[in-house]
Amino acid sequence: MLKRNKKTKKGFWHDAWYRLRKNKSAMFALFILGLLVICAIFADYIAPYPYSLQDYNHTFEFPSRKHLLGTDNFGRDILSRIIHGSRISLLVGFSSITTAIIFGGLLGAVSGFYGGKVDNALMRAMDILMAIPGMLLAISLAAALKPGLTNLVIAIAIADIPGYARVVRAAVLTIKEQEYIEASQCIGASDGRIIFKHILPNCLAPIIVQATLGMAGAILSASALSFLGLGIQPPTPEWGSMLSSARQYIRSYWHMTAFPGLAIMITIFALNILGDGLRDALDPRLKN
Repeated sequence: MLKRNKKTKKGFWHDAWYRLRKNKSAMFALFILGLLVICAIFADYIAPYPYSLQDYNHTFEFPSRKHLLGTDNFGRDILSRIIHGSRISLLVGFSSITTAIIFGGLLGAVSGFYGGKVDNALMRAMDILMAIPGMLLAISLAAALKPGLTNLVIAIAIADIPGYARVVRAAVLTIKEQEYIEASQCIGASDGRIIFKHILPNCLAPIIVQATLGMAGAILSASALSFLGLGIQPPTPEWGSMLSSARQYIRSYWHMTAFPGLAIMITIFALNILGDGLRDALDPRLKN
């Protein structure tokens, strides 16, 4: 009986992983993201050249054996800059989504758990933020703050907080009616213990799905802000800033914009496919 209970306890996540493994598209997307993470971690060892190395004797070179993706207007190797740029893009995406989950999750949990005036006040504040287009809010915040990595993360995170607050609140409204929550209240457990020990862990499934899809949006927002000059500043390699620097040469030297654009497209595509796969895998209604 003890072994059976232990197996049942791990059953949901085990079954979710089993369903995810059966989804070939999601597993391929996970493989692509794994490669990107490896590139980000070991960029200094994988990149064939230093990302800031300038060679004015080899500017505007098209893809060749020496420079697989060509060089830019300063003679810098584009492949090396894309590899190092993956570190910035993934860092911004992960950091901004983590920040949004922490603050949005807490606001959503408090709102859903207490209800009443607290719920009404917090959700109306979230409605005000959601009434402003996310990209426009991020641009406004990034313009008000000094361009840089930290402020870029803050701008994107603030724009994403309302979405996570809504997701967590919806899950809390369902979970707090469960019998084990009533049992915890009856034995005198504090509100904080109930929220952090019993409610939030059971909200992980929708949060994981939302975070995977949200990270794609965060990377796209970071690239857009850097393209507009409000994010990562040159010479630091970032896919959006690489596009911005190369746009004036797009007619003559297509490779300078094509490859950073492909890096953005492939990353966002992989995150969206993985998010769809996680949504299907974590949906209890699909459990056999």
